[in-house]
Amino acid sequence: MMDRVNAEINRITDQLIKDQSADGSWQYPFETGIATDCSMIILLRTLEINDEEFIKELVERIAGKQQEDGSWKLFHDQEKGNLTATVEAYFALLYSGYRDRKDQDLQAARRFILANGGATEVHMFLKIMLAITGQCEWPHFPINIEVMLLPDSFPINLFDLSVYGRANIIPFLILANTNFRKRTPRSPNLSDLFQKKAIRFFTEDQAEDARSVIKWIKQGIKGLKSHVNLRELALYRAEKYMLDRIEPDGTYLNYFSTTSLMIYALLARGYSNSHPVITRAVQGLKAMTCRIEGELHCQYTTATVWNTTLISYALQESGVPYSADTVQKANQYILSRQHIKYGDWVIHEPNLLPGGWGFADLNTIHPDIDDTTVALRAIRTLAIEQADCRQAWDRGINWLISIQNNDGGWAAFEKNVNKKILNLLPIDGGKDLLIDPSTVDLTGRALEFFGNYTHLDFHHPMAKRGIRWLLKKQNSDGSWVGRWGVYIYGTWAAVTGLVAVGVSPNHPSIQKAVNWLKSIQNQDGGWGESCKSDIDNCYVPLRESTRTHTAWALDTLISAATDVTPEIEHGAAFLADGKEKDWTKTYPKGRGMAGSFYLNYHCYEYVFPLLALAHYKNLAEGS
Repeated sequence: MMDRVNAEINRITDQLIKDQSADGSWQYPFETGIATDCSMIILLRTLEINDEEFIKELVERIAGKQQEDGSWKLFHDQEKGNLTATVEAYFALLYSGYRDRKDQDLQAARRFILANGGATEVHMFLKIMLAITGQCEWPHFPINIEVMLLPDSFPINLFDLSVYGRANIIPFLILANTNFRKRTPRSPNLSDLFQKKAIRFFTEDQAEDARSVIKWIKQGIKGLKSHVNLRELALYRAEKYMLDRIEPDGTYLNYFSTTSLMIYALLARGYSNSHPVITRAVQGLKAMTCRIEGELHCQYTTATVWNTTLISYALQESGVPYSADTVQKANQYILSRQHIKYGDWVIHEPNLLPGGWGFADLNTIHPDIDDTTVALRAIRTLAIEQADCRQAWDRGINWLISIQNNDGGWAAFEKNVNKKILNLLPIDGGKDLLIDPSTVDLTGRALEFFGNYTHLDFHHPMAKRGIRWLLKKQNSDGSWVGRWGVYIYGTWAAVTGLVAVGVSPNHPSIQKAVNWLKSIQNQDGGWGESCKSDIDNCYVPLRESTRTHTAWALDTLISAATDVTPEIEHGAAFLADGKEKDWTKTYPKGRGMAGSFYLNYHCYEYVFPLLALAHYKNLAEGS
């Protein structure tokens, strides 16, 4: 068995060394379905940028993903297609001009759309796109742009939203409050998809408590006093917020959705199609494209820092010395991406110095907790051996400790952005968009870092609070649910974190989790979880094993074991022998927004099996 494990460790290591870029980073794709490809075609056509070869390539990729029933799916085992994805693809293909509504494939798509409620039933983000591009009237939006002016003392204000929610909602407020619409000579007519129903942002039976929150915000706006035009001041503030957060590549916070919404919002503010800010933003979006098996894909963002920190850490865990050229180059890249600018996080922790890391290559102002812990894992030996790297380590540790939430957990981006009242706003995907609460995966991974790499344990007040928070969040079956993965991911993060800070593997919570994982192990030794877990709010098996889910589950069992058990042996054999089916390699392992947005990190097929097998080897050899 050990020979097979060593052979697989060597195979993965060789592949990673081969795939490293000249600057020391790894640029594996961050794949998010076809939504961004469709949005890019619609954006370019709306701006009348006739980049035909680029558009043709996107058309080919989108068309190639269509199902036999005419729909587009979000993931392999989705029983029927996704309505939003299908409307988006239908719109983009027609607008491209390279597909005709008489085409059999598009006619099949239209039939699917009409049979499933029509365009009025799509996700809120697509409703916004349909309104912007003049395909429907702007639905009533009950919150005025003056919400931008509510003071910090008001019980709900701009900085109570998550940084991601804030970044998307601000351009949306400009667009909704100006009723901006832009059609072009190429615009298709999608009126037949609406089935004579008006499109709405909110349902008629909107909950009473949601109406109360909106009424409360309106009262706050009414109480604003100023000698200038409040509406113009609010529009100016919203515009300035976006412009102040443009990254070096011209994008707004490195996200596709925020940048495209910013472009439309700037058009609403009177900018021309060819304004330098808009031109640079489009160039920035194009620069984030990648190729997947030869096909062009517009990435939602680049995952370069995340890829590189994870891979550097995994290589070192598997025995590659920190002095190796591959690790040295990677760590120099990582050090160069540590943040030195203040971001919105400083509003919630005003005395904290910058020191975190972000997710994307050119992300300089919105760091996150997960990237920061993995970056610190990657440079840990460097910080010990080289004095000039110690400062980066200290700044990162300081940022990470200070950003712990008051409830004891860690969130994704900022501190204490967890006012649950905002979840009452009736916005599609609101629970994943509007606030940034403590999560199981971030808390577990932060504790794992502190326990394994800084020598802190459960005696430390910070760890004690994190442990207490995590134990309260365990489900009755023994699992935990993660924010950026689902049940297997959340359980892996929680258990490895708890054990790292000294919680006994014999603790009832740990044993419950171990038993749960054993109960869902597949016959082939692996594990696999469906994206449906995310929609149904309970664990749903994939019925096939994936390398990534298997690695998470296996690593969890190893962290709580003193000897190799049959389940561990069986899981390691699945990874070592490459038993997975081809389609499982591209199955999304990450969640963005429940039911609408899933993430496929192409580096995961290498990173997590490498980590799990390295830890298996340590356990088997008694180290």
